[in-house]
Amino acid sequence: MNQQTPSRHLVAIALVVVAGLVSVIAGLVVGGGADPLQFSDPGPVVRFGAPFAKLIMNFSMATAVGSLVLSAYAADSKERLKLAPVAAWSAAIWALAASVNFVMTYLSVSGSEISYGQTFSDSLWLFATDIELGVLLVWNLGIAFVLSLTTLAFVGRRMTAINAAIAIAGLYPLAASGHASSDAGHALAVNSLLMHLVGISIWVGGLIALYVVFRGQSERSAVLVSRYSSLALVAFIMVAISGVTSGVIRLYEPADLFSSYGLLLIGKASLLVALGLIAARHRLSLVRQFSQRLFSFWQLALVEIGIMGLAIGLGTALAKTQTPLDQAEFVPLTPAEILTGDKLPPELTDSSWLTVWDIDVLWISVCLGAIVFYLYGVWVLRRRGDRWPIARTLSWIGGMLTLLYVTNGALNAYQEYLFSMHMIGHMVLSMMVPVLLVPGAPVTLLVRAQPARKDDSWGLREWVLWAVHTPFAWFISHPLFAGLNFALSLVMFYYTPLFRWATEDHLGHQWMLIHFLITGYLFVQSLMGVDPQPHKTGYPVKLMLLIGTMAFHAFFGLGLMNEKSLLLANWFGAMGRTWGDDPLTDQAVGGAFAWGVGEIPTIVIALIVVTQWSRSDDRERKRLDRASDRTGNKDLEDYNQMLQQLSDTKDQRR
Repeated sequence: MNQQTPSRHLVAIALVVVAGLVSVIAGLVVGGGADPLQFSDPGPVVRFGAPFAKLIMNFSMATAVGSLVLSAYAADSKERLKLAPVAAWSAAIWALAASVNFVMTYLSVSGSEISYGQTFSDSLWLFATDIELGVLLVWNLGIAFVLSLTTLAFVGRRMTAINAAIAIAGLYPLAASGHASSDAGHALAVNSLLMHLVGISIWVGGLIALYVVFRGQSERSAVLVSRYSSLALVAFIMVAISGVTSGVIRLYEPADLFSSYGLLLIGKASLLVALGLIAARHRLSLVRQFSQRLFSFWQLALVEIGIMGLAIGLGTALAKTQTPLDQAEFVPLTPAEILTGDKLPPELTDSSWLTVWDIDVLWISVCLGAIVFYLYGVWVLRRRGDRWPIARTLSWIGGMLTLLYVTNGALNAYQEYLFSMHMIGHMVLSMMVPVLLVPGAPVTLLVRAQPARKDDSWGLREWVLWAVHTPFAWFISHPLFAGLNFALSLVMFYYTPLFRWATEDHLGHQWMLIHFLITGYLFVQSLMGVDPQPHKTGYPVKLMLLIGTMAFHAFFGLGLMNEKSLLLANWFGAMGRTWGDDPLTDQAVGGAFAWGVGEIPTIVIALIVVTQWSRSDDRERKRLDRASDRTGNKDLEDYNQMLQQLSDTKDQRR
């Protein structure tokens, strides 16, 4: 048990808040974020109150997210009970601060004053329900309120993980608002800010939770600190990548670094570099000698918490500071910019497939991170003398690089403007990428490379094994369901409002990518998976399922080719393109790709299934031969004797 007094526990919280307040005031002064507005100025209370409310919201939000992630990944059942109050109180403060931030934001954007009349309440309700910014803030507030109730009520391992996922989901509304919501390159801005918020929350919140709950303990704390350091390393990489990306997309040229926004950005980056150096010191030295250098570790951790407070404060001030982009001269928007937020890409040519890119830092990080972790697992196996087929490694790398191209290359750059490119991306995502990923056997590699936890906690290995053995996983991995889901998703997506949502909304687009990737992976895994499967399906059934599903794909493609009306006419038909095929012809081209592109992976899968079938027969034949050798062909002799008896019986009857 931690014997520290509550006052000692409040040291970290007080330090991070005070540091944040100091830096946010300095940031508002330097950046002019609290300067009076020329029109509809809400007054000094709102101008200063809004950043302060958001600062408290950011601190409490980070602590809630970090403590829940730490609890789900590193803690045993007793430690989860200690961390639950930290998460609950943080979520409650998050909800309260989010409420104040919501009202302050409304007053700021509307220029109104607080009143008790019907007009004010009606306007506030309209902001909360019909205005995108208000809806996003309400979602953030609602998630915080739910977490304040569930984190103490449900402290089991699985519910803690669910609460952690909900808390991370609560960061998305903040990523989709603010500067990111109006920046050119909207998708890149939102995804990079989301990465930044997730990384900062896990890094900052996890350390605060460790300091508040486990400071002064040396035995179990050493284990928790070691596991946290692994999370913090990943979080720091996320923060560094997303921070650089967010800065680049909001600056026109190097001279913008000397603007008020640029100076604040440099200050925040410097603090994050300092935090990275302290974290490296933690991981390389103090963590390894935790019990011997206990005091030094926690003293340095307190310094790190203080610097984190300064960084979050500057980040809050940055959100209220005009970017050089905001101050640029107004230029009339084109139809494509009105619809998508970005300029129309150049004409699609043969060279465009290699030269035109639309970078998405989130998916780049996912793909490269998956490759790095996979190679690390292979290295662990090789270091202890175990073998891992090189073909599996190359297949996994090829699949992730293909996924990187789909989410960042020409397919991503043109998919909002050309239906045909959207369809090609869909086909590659759901059919070609899984054909490369599934033979990589990632679950088998993880189980073999990652040691099992000896305590009551669950790491990545335990969570993955639990996930693949749940009843839900059993159901969705069934070959029949996987095939039906793979085929019917086409109709359900393109001929329902889901298509509009995935095309016009950033969150919908991300859902589309994840859905079709998982759908394709489950289907291919059910046919030719190397990882263990809960269902034993005969090879003839697999081939029939493959043929039937691909036939449905072909009919879907033919239907699109003969379609006389344009899907999403007010989107694809309103882009203002002066190059390429007309929208209806381009849609027919997309149908042709849906029909033709699917043939290649179908043939590949069929060949693999037939090869596995043949090898299975060979293995069964060899097994029977070995069994016969061990028994001296007794089975064959018994069989021949049975035939002889039947023949003798038949002769006697005659």
